Amino acid sequence: MSHVQDLEKNPVEAGVGSIPSSAEYAYEDAAVPGESFEYGNGYYAKLQRLAGKFNIEQRGIERVPENERTETGIKALLNVMTMWLSANMVVSSFAIGILGPSLFYTGFADGILCILFFNIIGIIPVSFFSALGPKFGLRQMVLSRFWFGWWGVKLIAIFNVIACIGWSSVNSIVGAQLLNAVNNDVPGWAGIIIIAFCTFAITLFGYKIVHAYEFWSWIPTFIVFLIVIGVFAHTGDFYNIPWSTGTTELGAVLSFGATIYGFATGWTSYAADYTVYQPSSQKRWKVFLFTFVGLLFPLLFTQMLGLAVMTATTINDGNNIYAEGYKQSSTGGLLGAVLIPHTGAFGKFCLVILALSIIANNCPNIYSVGLTVQVFGKWIQRLPRFILTIVATGAYIAIA
Repeated sequence: MSHVQDLEKNPVEAGVGSIPSSAEYAYEDAAVPGESFEYGNGYYAKLQRLAGKFNIEQRGIERVPENERTETGIKALLNVMTMWLSANMVVSSFAIGILGPSLFYTGFADGILCILFFNIIGIIPVSFFSALGPKFGLRQMVLSRFWFGWWGVKLIAIFNVIACIGWSSVNSIVGAQLLNAVNNDVPGWAGIIIIAFCTFAITLFGYKIVHAYEFWSWIPTFIVFLIVIGVFAHTGDFYNIPWSTGTTELGAVLSFGATIYGFATGWTSYAADYTVYQPSSQKRWKVFLFTFVGLLFPLLFTQMLGLAVMTATTINDGNNIYAEGYKQSSTGGLLGAVLIPHTGAFGKFCLVILALSIIANNCPNIYSVGLTVQVFGKWIQRLPRFILTIVATGAYIAIA
């Protein structure tokens, strides 16, 4: 593959606005220094200077120079681990576990095995590509050119944009269902806008703010899930649904497993986006390991919990508070049936926390979608990343 066309290597070819003789500002490794984004008097430079005043990340898919890779030491590794810990310690992952009994009719034990093994398989590619971010300083879609080629990666980018927008829309609906379970007077569109606005406020500022938010946001959500475990265990309403046999069991396991795998491995198309500011000297096995742990723990924890809680809907042949809550408000109704009767107003507060956990899940989607769009060609790279973030936010609000 010829690297002459690489947008991240040659700002002149990329047409990133009226940057005068920008090739002379590229380093020997073809990385583009951050200060070059503000050179010139064109609209691109003016937008970038405006972004700089508000500390909004200006870099798009251009290679990150070594001297700008400021994430070092154990903090860098904790950043990448908590990035995925927060993004998956969410009610959307809990909802994946629910699908075992509700949609695919798995038992409890076989559902647990599906969650364990298909998640392990699914997160291996995410961890692998995450470890390539420090090595090359390139975003994931740009790295994908080495596998799919200059033109082939554009097709992959189209699929990734659809995934980013689609998952953000679905996640926002789940969050809105939770808010509706707390207060029936809150319409779905209002919940969607609340989640979308909060997500936008974080992703607008870029890499550092996304990492800063994800570093802490898993903690309140984890505490609420622990409360769910405690309350549900106290009720004694868990039911060990038995396994099926034969082709019925095979179909259930493969279908549920494919859903689990798709949810876990879906982060692959973003993986390197969140490690490009780590130095090239960073040990790849360390990045792999911290990414792997950051993904595996929340996926197993939330999905197994969702599977366990969903078993309660089968009590009395489906004539119970859990089944009624799930029928009325899906995931939000099921969680409401666990918490609200036993904890009252505090349970409603916990549901609000879980609803807002969707923000952590949507942040990788909306931050990375702007980077993905930029691989379509030099014409789209003339738009700064934060402008594309605004457009993507409007798109998934409309769809949701």
